[in-house]
Amino acid sequence: MLNRVQAGLGLIALTGLGFVCLGWQSSHKPPPLPQDPHIQVFFNQADTNSYQDPYRRIQRSGDNLEQILLDAINQATTSIDIAVQELNLPLVAQALIYKAQTGVTVRVILDNQYSDGWSHHDTAWIRQQDNHSRGKYENLSAFGDINGDGHITSDEAAKRDAILMLQQAAIPMVNDTDDGTKGSGLMHHKFMVVDGRQVITGSANFTLSGIHGDWLVPESRGNANALLRIDNVELATAYIDEFNLLWGDGPGGQVNSLFGSPKPVRPLKTVNLPNGQITVQFSPHRANSPREHTTNGVIANTLSQASQSVDLALFVFTDQGIADALQLNPSLQIRTLIDRSFIYRSYSEALDMLGLALPNHRCQYEKDNRVWKDTITTVGYPELADGDKLHHKFALLDNRQVIIGSHNWSNAANHTNDENLLVIENTTVAQHFKREFDRLYNVAKLGRTKYLVQQMKKMQEKCRG
Repeated sequence: MLNRVQAGLGLIALTGLGFVCLGWQSSHKPPPLPQDPHIQVFFNQADTNSYQDPYRRIQRSGDNLEQILLDAINQATTSIDIAVQELNLPLVAQALIYKAQTGVTVRVILDNQYSDGWSHHDTAWIRQQDNHSRGKYENLSAFGDINGDGHITSDEAAKRDAILMLQQAAIPMVNDTDDGTKGSGLMHHKFMVVDGRQVITGSANFTLSGIHGDWLVPESRGNANALLRIDNVELATAYIDEFNLLWGDGPGGQVNSLFGSPKPVRPLKTVNLPNGQITVQFSPHRANSPREHTTNGVIANTLSQASQSVDLALFVFTDQGIADALQLNPSLQIRTLIDRSFIYRSYSEALDMLGLALPNHRCQYEKDNRVWKDTITTVGYPELADGDKLHHKFALLDNRQVIIGSHNWSNAANHTNDENLLVIENTTVAQHFKREFDRLYNVAKLGRTKYLVQQMKKMQEKCRG
């Protein structure tokens, strides 16, 4: 499998309870870029730095995103608010528990699918899940089996199951069923606010697969993700206000948490910093909201103002209005990367860009798709290590402006899920995203790839049959 990974990656040896790296060294390590003192950017697959994965003991390239979280937690003196879809990192759980024991107020919001510890599920339950869920829980079970005997004891679970650890320590937590529903879309946020002034946010869930890599897939480097550390009281206040809407009066209180769309309108908020500005918007928006007031509307409007170039690195791209905005300037240079698992779906805007249309599983064509008249070939997917996804949700405009957040470019993110989005005007920050995009683009398959031809043939044969 390692032959599929780009040159520069070494061999991996399995030893005892983890993996030891015999490589992961790049043949050329670019120098680190300067960081803005108020907005710092980190990528878990960056070529500029390296670290030892604290669980698999792999020495690998990238920024240790978990350490960014731990540093912020360890600095807390009064409060830590976390809203994240999924959390399964035991070191983060330990740090939160320790801070709570010292008197720091700790509050955690999760999506209901991930609000119970994974160790509650037995092997029979795991075998009944779909491929994605089964793989997730098999990896977590292997991670929790510290002595490798095939069984997870209560002591092992208490050391490796992060949610169980938080529950046993009585850390207050709520999820998106605390509004009295069965769950409101996805609680898809990925942010933490410390002491009412430091915001950590981006595309990464606080998980093994989101940051370090799958336990059972040694070549996995974690889904390609970014985290930003922003020091600004005004921005932190906006995130705390959003957090409090979700939190209500906390666990065990009234059914007054607000997940999904029934929230007060939260208008765009722009914060000025010494070297630029940040605009923040939160989702979801009611279905009857004016398009320009929604998060996807903000994305489309921002893209329409680009004058020279737009680079997109997206997990999924299905919003037609955003794609339409990219066509307003015919001289705009557009490069687009989308995760391989979504790029050639019938509803993907990548197909419109390539001038193609594919039927869905019902052999029907999407009604809203609009194939581009002036097609482009600079559209594709990056080749990543086995087990890893392109989980980014960012755009780089004219090498000076960045769109980033938890918000996928989809209708669900706009009108159903709890999300956040930042538009950042800062050339120093932009250079970090340019380097990350170029890294991924250099290992991308573009245009009408062999994989695309296979997908087209597969669908044609299915629909003819």
